[in-house]
Amino acid sequence: MLIAFNKPYGVISQFTPDGSRHRTLAEFGFPPDVYPIGRLDAESEGLLLLSDEPFLNKKLLAPENAHARTYWAQVERIPTAESLAGLQRGVLLAGHATLPCRAWLLDPQPFIPPRNPPIRFRKNVPDCWIALSLIEGKNHQVRRMTAAIGHPTLRLIRVRIGELDLEGLATGHWRELSPGERARAFAGSRAGRAA
Repeated sequence: MLIAFNKPYGVISQFTPDGSRHRTLAEFGFPPDVYPIGRLDAESEGLLLLSDEPFLNKKLLAPENAHARTYWAQVERIPTAESLAGLQRGVLLAGHATLPCRAWLLDPQPFIPPRNPPIRFRKNVPDCWIALSLIEGKNHQVRRMTAAIGHPTLRLIRVRIGELDLEGLATGHWRELSPGERARAFAGSRAGRAA
């Protein structure tokens, strides 16, 4: 079983409380014995997969499988083409060079309904949405990457895994994936043919 969930802000990617004020996955009525494949931190939103198939974790997350995950990041200020090219080449984070990725300015800028609580607003500092498509997922990687080029992330949403996106899945809702959707989640992955 493979489930797509549109994780809201303020929810941790686990079923048991961690002592913080954040909500857990236990509130959303998932079938028994599923667990999250990968993580989204409590401050991040968007597409999270859950499964009861342990072997899927490596297929979807190991960088050698080159499985893309796409994020929309609302960042402070408007990055230049040179800044985005720096993200694409990879940046140095605590002595680790990130793998090359795709990074681009979203044009037109998407309309994303406000979240609760709202993002930090600074009257004299513009913001914009950029997209990043990565095949690795270190702790807080997108936030650390955008900060490294001088554009702190204000809001972060994972919008796609492979070719599976959030279309039609409201925040806080989930659904079991059909065989076609499951294939889209693995599309582009070196491990996809065996899914």
